Amino acid sequence: MTDTCNKIVAANVEKLPEITEFIEGCADQFGLDSKKKFGLLIAVEEAFVNVCNYSSPDRKGRIEVLCDRVDDALVVEILDSGSPFNVLSLPDPDTSLDIADREIGGLGGYFIRKFSDSVSYRRRNDQNVLRLVVNRSSSTGRL
Repeated sequence: MTDTCNKIVAANVEKLPEITEFIEGCADQFGLDSKKKFGLLIAVEEAFVNVCNYSSPDRKGRIEVLCDRVDDALVVEILDSGSPFNVLSLPDPDTSLDIADREIGGLGGYFIRKFSDSVSYRRRNDQNVLRLVVNRSSSTGRL
C-alpha cells in the first residue's frame, strides 16, 4: 500500500458490507495477519455503526473511510459531518460480570480501543475524525 485509499458511502448501516470489503482489501494489501485483520474489522464495524446510529441518525450524512500506510502501521480514519460524537468518551463495560447480568450495548468503544494499537478522536472542520492505528508487528488486539 503506497497511496491513501478512500471509500465514501451513505451513513446507513446497510452500507456496512461495502466498508467491510474495502477494509479487508486495505488490510490484505498492507499484509496484516488474519487475527489483526479480524480485530480491525470489528473495530471499524463498531465505529461505522456508531456513526450511523448516533452521529447521523437521520441517514442523510455520508461517511468517508481512509486507509493509509504510515511506517509499519495501517492507519484508518473514519470521517463524518454528523453531530459531534466521540465513541472513545464512553466508559468501558464491566466485562467481569456474567453475560446475562450485563447491559445490552456499550461494547463499541471497548472493541475499538481493544483492537487498535492507537486510537484517537478529534473534531476537525465540522467533522468527526476517528483514527485507528494497527501496527503490523505488535500484539495488540489478541483474540
